Amino acid sequence: MSFNDPIVARIVPFLERIGIAVIAEPVADDTLLPGATVRHGALIFDPDRLPWPGDLLHEAGHIAVTDPAHRQSRPEVDGDPSEEMAAMAWSYAAAIEIGIDPAIVFHDGGYKGGGATYLNSYRSGGGIGVPMLQYYGMTAETHQAASLARPAFPAMARWLR
Repeated sequence: MSFNDPIVARIVPFLERIGIAVIAEPVADDTLLPGATVRHGALIFDPDRLPWPGDLLHEAGHIAVTDPAHRQSRPEVDGDPSEEMAAMAWSYAAAIEIGIDPAIVFHDGGYKGGGATYLNSYRSGGGIGVPMLQYYGMTAETHQAASLARPAFPAMARWLR
């Protein structure tokens, strides 16, 4: 797939490389994030109706942190608060990994206006959701990385739970 938006053009190959299916097709108007949704372990998005390309990483984060035994069977994102927090931290780490500004993910149009606050916490090496990623074995908090023999957030030991 090729995309006109340079951010989307960087995100999609990364997601496919780590094992998240990406499908570009029309998306209904009633999705939580405009132009994007998750369906049965795949990221579905409408490149013509996606106002914030960074939202792709957040939605992919939901797929990445879902229990692999349930990833393909869930018709949409689960409302689990711990997975929401983990998806936020995951999306920050993914932005760093692919070399895009994390502010593209934590934009003013998302997170009920709290994107900048979350972004600052992740830039300091911690933040909401990092302990969950550690619990899932995907990374480690800075102060525990050596004892767990895992890279410190935002580096990841693995991208899928």
